[in-house]
Order: sequence, then C-alpha cells, then structure tokens
Amino acid sequence: MSVVEVEGELSEEERAALGLVRETGGIHQSDLWKELGVSSRQGSRIAESLSEAGLIERSDAVYNGHTTYFIEPAARDLDFALLMAGDMLSPFIGEEEIDPNSDAFSQWLMNLAYEDY
Repeated sequence: MSVVEVEGELSEEERAALGLVRETGGIHQSDLWKELGVSSRQGSRIAESLSEAGLIERSDAVYNGHTTYFIEPAARDLDFALLMAGDMLSPFIGEEEIDPNSDAFSQWLMNLAYEDY
C-alpha cells in the first residue's frame, strides 16, 4: 500500500498528528498530544497507529525528566526532491560548514531559480 493510500485511511486526529510531526520535523510524544488537545492515552494510540503504518518513527527519549518518545517523519516519507535544483543536489548535503558565498551554492540557486514547474 502506498503512502497516499495509507494516508487516505487515517482518522482526522491521525492526519493532524502526522501534519504536526511533518511540520516540526520531530516532536516529543508528550508535546504531540498536548498540541492536539487529546489525552495522553489517545495521543499514544495515535502515535502507535502512525508508527505501525510506517509514517513515523518513534525512539525512546527522556524529556523534562519523564520517559516519552521522540517522533519523527519516517525516512520514506521525506521529499528529497526539495533538495534538488534540476539535476543538482544541494551542495550543503553532508557538509559540516556552510558557505553561502560558494560557487556550488550559487550554481544550485541559479538552477533552482530557472527550473520549470
């Protein structure tokens, strides 16, 4: 089943949770249920359902002195096209230091600016 098909079967709360996880790039489960305005039990069920569907990844975490999960979008859910400009991958991928004045970055930006959508 594709990601689109799986997402079509999500409840309203699950879609809202997935949107929040994607928007933040990662969130602690204890903050997720608070942001959604649901109980911790319901928040846990939502996160478990999204994890079982392969849409998020949960890892054990300690946050504010409590054991919880850190929730991130599943790797397969990431849109790597956002790193591309034409056939060029962003020059900052894998780089430890970023130089916004580099020729590679300038060329990448030019490709992005003149790309047809």
